[in-house]
Amino acid sequence: MASRSCANFLDLASGGLLDIPQTPRTLPRVMTVPGIISDADGYDSNDGDSDATSSGSRERKIIVANMLPLHAKRDTETGKWCFSLDEDLLLLHLKDGFSSDTEVIYVGSLKADIDAGEQEEVAQKLLDDFNCVPTFLPHDLQKKFYLGFCKQHLWPLFHYMLPMCPDHGDRFDRVLWQAYVSANKIFADKVMEVINPDDDCVWVHDYHLMVLPTFLRKRFNRIKLGFFLHSPFPSSEIYRTLPVRDEILRGLLNCDLIGFHTFDYARHFLSCCSRMLGLDYESKRGHIGLDYFGRTVYIKILPVGVHMGRLESVLNLPATATKIKEIEKQFDGKKLILGIDDMDIFKGISLKLLAMEQLLQQHPGMRGKVVLVQIVNPARGSGKDVQEAKKETYLTAKRINEVYGSPNYEPVVLIDRPVPRFEKSAYYAVAECCIVNAVRDGMNLVPYKYIVCRQGTPIMDEALGRERDSPHTSMLVVSEFIGCSPSLSGAIRVNPWDIDAVADAMTLAINMRDSEKQLRHEKHYRYVSTHDVAYWARSFAQDLERACRDHYSKRCWGIGLGLGFRVLSLSPSFRRLSIDHIVSAYRKTERRAIFLDYDGTVVPETSIIKSPGPEVISVLKTLCSDPNNTVFIVSGRGRSSLSEWLAPCEMLGIAAEHGYFIRWNKTSEWETNHLGADLEWKKIVEPVMRSYTEATDGSNIEIKESALVWHHQDADPDFGSCQAKELLDHLESVLANEPAVVKRGQHIVEVKPQGVSKGLVAEKVLVRMFNGGRPPDFVMCVGDDRSDEDMFESILSTVSGPSLPVPPEIFACTVGRKPSKAKYYLDDATDVLKLLQGLATASSSKPRHLADIEVSFESGT
Repeated sequence: MASRSCANFLDLASGGLLDIPQTPRTLPRVMTVPGIISDADGYDSNDGDSDATSSGSRERKIIVANMLPLHAKRDTETGKWCFSLDEDLLLLHLKDGFSSDTEVIYVGSLKADIDAGEQEEVAQKLLDDFNCVPTFLPHDLQKKFYLGFCKQHLWPLFHYMLPMCPDHGDRFDRVLWQAYVSANKIFADKVMEVINPDDDCVWVHDYHLMVLPTFLRKRFNRIKLGFFLHSPFPSSEIYRTLPVRDEILRGLLNCDLIGFHTFDYARHFLSCCSRMLGLDYESKRGHIGLDYFGRTVYIKILPVGVHMGRLESVLNLPATATKIKEIEKQFDGKKLILGIDDMDIFKGISLKLLAMEQLLQQHPGMRGKVVLVQIVNPARGSGKDVQEAKKETYLTAKRINEVYGSPNYEPVVLIDRPVPRFEKSAYYAVAECCIVNAVRDGMNLVPYKYIVCRQGTPIMDEALGRERDSPHTSMLVVSEFIGCSPSLSGAIRVNPWDIDAVADAMTLAINMRDSEKQLRHEKHYRYVSTHDVAYWARSFAQDLERACRDHYSKRCWGIGLGLGFRVLSLSPSFRRLSIDHIVSAYRKTERRAIFLDYDGTVVPETSIIKSPGPEVISVLKTLCSDPNNTVFIVSGRGRSSLSEWLAPCEMLGIAAEHGYFIRWNKTSEWETNHLGADLEWKKIVEPVMRSYTEATDGSNIEIKESALVWHHQDADPDFGSCQAKELLDHLESVLANEPAVVKRGQHIVEVKPQGVSKGLVAEKVLVRMFNGGRPPDFVMCVGDDRSDEDMFESILSTVSGPSLPVPPEIFACTVGRKPSKAKYYLDDATDVLKLLQGLATASSSKPRHLADIEVSFESGT
């Protein structure tokens, strides 16, 4: 289909309400073919099936995130901007997972406002010096995008906070959503400026850029595109409250690989795709995959790690050793419990302080011996929630210190200032226990950093005068609601809302035997040191390459408008069935076999009235009346319904219940498939199905003469699917020695006799035509269901035998553009009716050469 420009695409997405100027070009255009420079500003083109071929040989990865891994400050003397790498950021560390010859380009915003007049110079400097491409968002847009939609809508929602009332969170604001879309569009423009679409991999990070993949997939249908979410993904009950839920889901599904920290987050995402978009997923050779319009979108579950070298280098600093000595002296004779958290409402800082208060109240002997040091990182957002959390934290700490403190003892030490990396590492190294008590969080690497710092380094041990081989210990108390919790099996997991349980966990951690602390520490350190950030990045990159392997073995079409855009990816030989083409072939042939499915093919699947309309009856009667045609309706429906509905078509053949019953015309008797004559197994199956029906609200049983079908389309999607899998396993076990097969289809589990299928119907009809001396020279088969794939396959195998001197022309056609064994497709039942009307018209009119003969005869020539 013709593609709209990206500019129009933005208008469609945002309603055209935001007038965002086109981002100025700050980079040279990209050489994509020797001698040809592609215009990256040419938004009126779409690559479709012909992405430009890159001339670059070096592997490149484009990392896209909200912020670039840079520090920026203006030189007070020269007035020029100075930039340096932020060595602590994950985005910079993940390069270690790539091969040494991989070029990494970063796209993102700067933590500084650059004047419009300086932007071009700064952009060129950042590209030359740091391989960074800045996205200069206008100040108002940046505020609405980040502080508005990201922090007021997405961040609270993804952490399970709903705006139940105006005083508790901000209600959805479409202006902020439009700013989010506009910002994502600008990020996409910057990627387009530097990308070689055939070769480069693009890796997008976090919830700030969840619709960016749609813009990139729109421009480059075969782009290699991965996404990793660093925050939680909420359950469907929470996520479905978002008014733009479908647009964001479809944005993520325009990626090839989507990464999550935990299976819970991935499971919630998959549940949302199932409930809101009707998509099914399955495990393919150990990888979870979603079939999305012919493309497989893979799901990756792998928690991120820390950069071991960076942490160890900080531990080796003289300043770190000095600070460790100061802390040990300050808290001499006391056991240190450490917390390091951002100041926001989800980190559970006040709950942690209440647990500390409970510990001191229940264990008077620990007063004066245990100290909780809470380092508070600056808040990333703003608003009254942050201020209220900060106020509660200070008031609680003050109360605890007043009640349980003394002149020489302060049980809670709050450090609310910028704390340098070496100082945090020193606290990590000294603390007997680290507690992370968040009520909802993404990964949270604090426990990993604590473990590495407790392990120490030989240089640090030497500076502190410790023996190199001395045993190392650590203890972790972690919330079960954070991403790193599943990977820390030796930690004490707690429900942060249960104050008593958290207090007990802290007490247990402090008083545990050193030998057990050592074993837990060793187990954790083995995991953290082998699953570092390089391992995570390398694993993601490998899976992204695997997910993109089939990009150029299929044809691509862009379909959908606005943020509903997606790419349809199908076999190169798969194409739309041209009515003119098939009518031309139909006219030239004399013996024809036509097989038609019923539901979803001649009658729309969504139609409430399942009987055929007058147009369908009329066209079937015409086709059946042609003596050169053998026409069959092949359906899973029962014979009584089909006989009643299709009664006017006297010469029409009917195969009911997938071919268990066959009737060649209205006057002939029904033939029964003798292979499936034994139906005693129905007495076993029906009670089993009834038990699942009673346990699954919204399900029902369809009883056929030869089969039993359990339907769950009206049940809860997740529960219905789960029950269907269980029912399938149950029935396969009880029917192991019975002449029946169990099949799972779209929202159904069906049990039918062995040796019964639509494919056998097609084979039976064709063989009878061959044996009768009238082999067909035209075969057409149209269907929309999985069971129709048997017909397509059977027809191809039956007519390809050596017994036929001239093989017939075959038109196997599926309804709906989707992966199929058929060579052709039509969009819906309306298209099928138009096709049949075209064939009926050809049957009603005389062939041209016969008309010419009659004219010649009448004129006496």
